[in-house]
Amino acid sequence: MPFVLDNSVVTAWYFENQATAYTDGVLKLMAGDVAHVPALWPLEFSNVLRKAIGGKNITEARAREIIAQNDRWSILVDTTAPIPGDILSLSLAYGLSSYDAAYLDLAIRLRLPIATKDGALRAAAVAASVGVFKP
Repeated sequence: MPFVLDNSVVTAWYFENQATAYTDGVLKLMAGDVAHVPALWPLEFSNVLRKAIGGKNITEARAREIIAQNDRWSILVDTTAPIPGDILSLSLAYGLSSYDAAYLDLAIRLRLPIATKDGALRAAAVAASVGVFKP
């Protein structure tokens, strides 16, 4: 079943201190599922890696390995530009950052649940009737 994939889940696949049974469950399903992400996701994902390199948590070589590993999953980047007014409305309605509202906006447009570790985004997904992806 396709779903919207939040970066909080993806980064947990590569950093043990962020992994949970939930993120491991989502990862196991990636072999056969398609995940959708908003256009900002590649920037968000690479920024997590940049911060990890800067904090000496991983090397640049490891970051590039992570990118290569991640490329094997069916992660579809939505290229539709979000409408700023819609993002602002979702941010205000659900108490989300604009970045998290972009995930919610995508889930609403595609009518798909969201896989996320973020508590506020989980609550917003339920309140907006798209739901939380259950592995």
